[in-house]
Amino acid sequence: MEKAKISVIQLFALIVLFELGSALVVNLGIGAKKDAWLAILLGMLVGIVLFFIYYFLFRQYPNVPFTGYAREIFGKYVGWIIGLFYVIFFVYSASRNVRYFGDLLLSSTMPETPLLALNILFVLTICYVLYLGFEVFARTSEVLIVVLIVFGLIGNVFVFFSGNVDLNHLRPFLEDGWKPILTTVFPLLSVFPFGELIVFAMLLPYLNRPELAKKVSLSAIITSGLVLSWTMGLNISVLGIEDVERSTFPLLSTIGKVNLFEFIQRLDAIVVFTFLITMFFKTSIYFYVALIGIVDLFKLKNHQPMVLPVGVILILVSMLMASNYTEHTEESRNIEPYFLDLPIMVIIPLLMLFVTLIRNRFKQKGN
Repeated sequence: MEKAKISVIQLFALIVLFELGSALVVNLGIGAKKDAWLAILLGMLVGIVLFFIYYFLFRQYPNVPFTGYAREIFGKYVGWIIGLFYVIFFVYSASRNVRYFGDLLLSSTMPETPLLALNILFVLTICYVLYLGFEVFARTSEVLIVVLIVFGLIGNVFVFFSGNVDLNHLRPFLEDGWKPILTTVFPLLSVFPFGELIVFAMLLPYLNRPELAKKVSLSAIITSGLVLSWTMGLNISVLGIEDVERSTFPLLSTIGKVNLFEFIQRLDAIVVFTFLITMFFKTSIYFYVALIGIVDLFKLKNHQPMVLPVGVILILVSMLMASNYTEHTEESRNIEPYFLDLPIMVIIPLLMLFVTLIRNRFKQKGN
């Protein structure tokens, strides 16, 4: 692992930026219809439960990344294979986020720009920052989360003063009962975005005050969950549920309706800049944990020689994973949560938890 340390403020910023990611601009939880905001809050609660699993494992092995204690728990060979599986998942997830980034820019601001060009520029920027080191990256998050807060406040103020908010679009509460909410929470919202906190099992060893890891992480999870729930409720109250369901990026449509004094309008840039910030950090974190996983598994000295080769892989995979945005979203909603996310984020960590508890029990009896 890189010899780096981050502060609790930086950890908070990284978790919030990571959790918001692409979830901020897509129609998150739309399977619950008007109650999507409630489904997001329930998904957040599931995410907190999953985080406690990751945190318990971290406390058992505080000085090694997730790929390291996979070998400690399952044995040298099985653990190594599981660690490699996680590295592949991190690379794939980073590539998927690169594709989200390119697709949004194409549809919103740069329709004539080749997707490959956007993805290359995005990945090269990330490569440069990660090559400088994780501490530099973490310090950047402290600055940009302030920018994100300012953008969020400005956007919300303009939306409310534009007079487009109609709370009747959120009524009636629980119109279709609890079933659509629960089927949206499990497994979709449980794994995206909250189950993705598994990546921080690779990063918690960098925290300079590990005793505060739980408090800071829970604060960040709750903050991001409330922001996502608020944003989805705002989208529905402005656009109506039918328009939100049809919209690829509903937050863009919501901010696009702002028109104050026939002068303040076309504020799409606020959403695009927000998306640039959140996606930069989400993709970078997936990229970085893949790098330190490779360093851990293959006993390399540092991650820097692998930055560019893995960056090239991200670009290639992001271009080949789907022929268009519709196909991309279908895979991420109907295939990935069941066959990839659930094993990675829920099943394997639960197995690790049970094995660790059983071992601890036998150790106590032996003593």
